[in-house]
Amino acid sequence: MNKITKVSNEAKSMSDTAVQPARRDFFRKTAAYSVSALAAASVMAPVKVDAEEHEGKKGDPAILEEQKWGTTFGYPVTHNLYGQPSPYEHNVTRRNTKLLSSGNYYASIAMCPIQDMNGIITPNGLFFSRSHGGTAEIDPNEHRLMIHGLVEKPIVLTMDELKRYPSVSRIHFIECPANGGPEWRGPQFPALQFAKGMMSCAEWTGVYIKDILKDLGLKKEALWMLAEGVDNSHMGRTVPIDKVLDDAMIVWAQNGEALRPEQGYPIRLLVPGWEGNLCVKWLGRLEFGKDPFYAKEETAKYTALKPSGKAIQHFYANEVNSVITSPCYEKPWTSLKKGEMVEIEGLAWSGMGTIEGVDISFDGGKNWVEASLKGLVLPKAWTRFSFIYKYEGKPLLLSSRARDDAGHIQPTVKHEREVMGVESVYHRNGVFTWEVTEKGEVNNVQVLS
Repeated sequence: MNKITKVSNEAKSMSDTAVQPARRDFFRKTAAYSVSALAAASVMAPVKVDAEEHEGKKGDPAILEEQKWGTTFGYPVTHNLYGQPSPYEHNVTRRNTKLLSSGNYYASIAMCPIQDMNGIITPNGLFFSRSHGGTAEIDPNEHRLMIHGLVEKPIVLTMDELKRYPSVSRIHFIECPANGGPEWRGPQFPALQFAKGMMSCAEWTGVYIKDILKDLGLKKEALWMLAEGVDNSHMGRTVPIDKVLDDAMIVWAQNGEALRPEQGYPIRLLVPGWEGNLCVKWLGRLEFGKDPFYAKEETAKYTALKPSGKAIQHFYANEVNSVITSPCYEKPWTSLKKGEMVEIEGLAWSGMGTIEGVDISFDGGKNWVEASLKGLVLPKAWTRFSFIYKYEGKPLLLSSRARDDAGHIQPTVKHEREVMGVESVYHRNGVFTWEVTEKGEVNNVQVLS
């Protein structure tokens, strides 16, 4: 055993001696080609590769030398039986503010870091969270769903019984109708996460309510459905029957796993494209009736005050909207140099259909160019857009304007104010603008024209 160990150590020593020069030789030979190869292969700015010592400067040890993670064992597969993000991603979290709290954090909201999202699916641990009385911890074995009112066969379902219905999976966003609401009069938050982070997008698994109603029988006079949660706020919202019979779902899974408690475990209502407050969490009751139920959240709250003094009630769909996520306040262009190429990227969404196109303006809406849509383009889901831009180090007013296949176009802030004034809270979808300074700093501004 000792002899074998000695031989192994000697072999390791010889290997180390041989590997390092070979590694250095490789980079020495390829260094001359690195910059030109990168420039040819990418629209991004070429990066100089310091693969050897030159002009009195030492090469980059991150390239030339083996790192500790390449020479030692990593964690065993038993280390985290439920996977966790890398500790180097510790800054990517939901965030909250006292400005959007009731004085404590039971009736409050935690915003999604949309500036750090990739693609259109939000990880469950980062999905924005809104509650009116804290997060309920419910034993699914003791939970029941009651369906009654104007149905032929009222029923009470256990979770096991509910899951016997044929399931479907759909990708949809959920957006709080107050997303951007504090900014009707002007910018309130410098950071994108606080300005537009009351939304997320996920794959949802559950059952269409219309499939359950095929068994129960819906009476013809039933025109409205009340959804009520069993948390201590007993959130209740009214949904018109046309939407119920279209794509409303009872969901129990999100992105392939059971709902998290803050997302309504064990079940919640999903009303695709419509305001998030309708997607009642910790769902315990569905009642069908001939008239709206006028719950607190659709009388005292979630109405829109117009300049005339009258409020709009029973308006539901989140309008066509978009926002540029890079650059933004959290991800400025301060490290860019003139002449470098950079990708402008953002999110577009509509509760009324599918995103058809997105335009970008560099002068606050005077002129527009069309961006490219990238990845999946689905109805009532986030859609990514992109534009490759040559950075000139000039001041910009960077805006985006989305349109959907139902014919809706994102309005200017001026037009939105002409219709709604500035006293409302909900359903803001005016064009969002970033000011980019000569130094590449990014600020939240509003352009009224």
